[in-house]
Amino acid sequence: MNTKKPAIREAKTSALVTTTAPAGTRAMLRRIFSENIGSFKKEYTLIVICLLIVAVTTAFAAWIMRDVIDQIFYSKRADLIGIISLSIMAAFFIRGIASYIQAVAMARVGNAMVARYQRRLFSHLMTLGFDFYSSTRSAQLAARIAENIGGIRDVMSTTISAFARDLVTLIGLVGVMIFQDPVLSLSALIIGPPLLITVAYVMRRVRAIARQAVEINSRLLGAMQETVQGMTIVKAFTMEQQLEQKLDQLVAYAENRANKIAAVSERTGPVAEMLAGFAVAGVVAYGGYRALHYGQSPGATFSFITALLLAYDPARRLAKLQVNLERALVNAHMVYEILDMPAGQAEQDGQTVFKPAKGEIQFENVTFGYQPELPVLRDLSLIAKGGKTLALVGPSGAGKSTIVSMVLGFHKPQTGQILIDGQDVAHLNRKSLRGSIAYVSQQAYMFEGTVRDNIRYGRPDASDAEVEEAARLAEADEFIRLMPQGYDTPLGENGSTVSGGQRQRLSIARAIVRNAPILLLDEATSALDTESERKVQTALEGLMKNRTTIVIAHRLSTIKNADVILVMEEGRIVESGTHTALLKRKNGAYARLNATGTLVAEEGIST
Repeated sequence: MNTKKPAIREAKTSALVTTTAPAGTRAMLRRIFSENIGSFKKEYTLIVICLLIVAVTTAFAAWIMRDVIDQIFYSKRADLIGIISLSIMAAFFIRGIASYIQAVAMARVGNAMVARYQRRLFSHLMTLGFDFYSSTRSAQLAARIAENIGGIRDVMSTTISAFARDLVTLIGLVGVMIFQDPVLSLSALIIGPPLLITVAYVMRRVRAIARQAVEINSRLLGAMQETVQGMTIVKAFTMEQQLEQKLDQLVAYAENRANKIAAVSERTGPVAEMLAGFAVAGVVAYGGYRALHYGQSPGATFSFITALLLAYDPARRLAKLQVNLERALVNAHMVYEILDMPAGQAEQDGQTVFKPAKGEIQFENVTFGYQPELPVLRDLSLIAKGGKTLALVGPSGAGKSTIVSMVLGFHKPQTGQILIDGQDVAHLNRKSLRGSIAYVSQQAYMFEGTVRDNIRYGRPDASDAEVEEAARLAEADEFIRLMPQGYDTPLGENGSTVSGGQRQRLSIARAIVRNAPILLLDEATSALDTESERKVQTALEGLMKNRTTIVIAHRLSTIKNADVILVMEEGRIVESGTHTALLKRKNGAYARLNATGTLVAEEGIST
């Protein structure tokens, strides 16, 4: 294998990651413990008691070795064989039960904690504005959450295990060593300073590498997810080789980071092994010398050696505690980065509850741009009268979909205001506002669940009969009943098991079942064939009656009966009127759109 290859790729992809240091260890630990220890107080109390029992029984196993050697093998006390054997058996039995209870309890608490943060993260993600989602790749975000959320669980379990089991075990075993031979105990102290120096060095290195590894892994998982989701495009454009090369770079860099973390993290191992070897060898030599030259009984020495050997594992785990904590804290910190993001301005709730009346929508001198220096809407004013239909037409990029997004409160105007029934959208509670709006987008998105579930998202309390009636009106009932389980058929990812036109009809059924006073249609029939479009258009015309409707479309069949048609260009309204009146303006913008084919005339519809 070419050992230079990862290094080359590392140089190429180094710009993909950041090396921001996590928040202070103590501050992060305090936050994690303050948020979780109270919620699982009983469980952690049980875990700590069990870990203390494990620590005490481990120390007892070392302590009893003195009596095993001196009383049974050296003094040949037959009367003590049964007592000592039963005490050892009891100690190991108790230790086994305690280990099992703490392991199960720790796993349950850890699982509950992961579930808790998953719910918390999802709830918080629902409050973030569109500025966050427009700058964050969804697949990478999902991968990052999935990979990092276990860090908080690991911080709790690692810390509690270290202090309640390893530290207490080590203290107990050191106590046994001091009790058995104070002079020999001093030799064990030579292990401490070199280990501390090694751990401090390793900790700094791990902190620098761990965040890079987490971020590159999230990019890798995100890229894989996006590739699977876009497989149709991948195959259509023969992108396989390009994507393989891209993923190969990410995999190589992730492998390189993982190897570095493994190499750095394990550097404490050889140092600890070497020091432990010196310590044990010195104890054996010193104990043997005293036994041979001074006739001292070997029990104390064997008990000391047993304690020293048993102390090695907890000492090694404690030596790696801060290294392991640094890795877990990097993950935890990246979860809190998301949780600490302020809710988007457009998504702030708890304000005035929207009370719909006529449903009249008014834009007053509204200017807005996704980038402030590039406005999409320019000093725009319009009125969609209550119970009437307003159609928006114009070339792509004119700002039509932006108007719909702003009615929904997705974006806040830079200047001007948007009023619905005289109420400023900027001051309205988003849930109450959107609860009064039915929306059909040009991208009909389907969610995890059945056909019935996806329609019922329009109104959670809708009955099965209402769901099926909405599907019938949207010309979806026929194809739904032909599906394997009818309305209870699970949909594939984003409705991949149905056609684009069928997805659009399910989306329209979702809007119908909502039964809201305001209806927003953004190219609602764009994915339908001519015959289905005619059927759905009849349903939409019924749905539009007595509702304030804003419709964006390029098909004349969708807009020709609108009460008012607004023609937009570059974020401004350049013409308004009815279909008939606008066509009479031979040199007008609407007539040009019609002449150039921007407005599509269906068969049988006169232009």
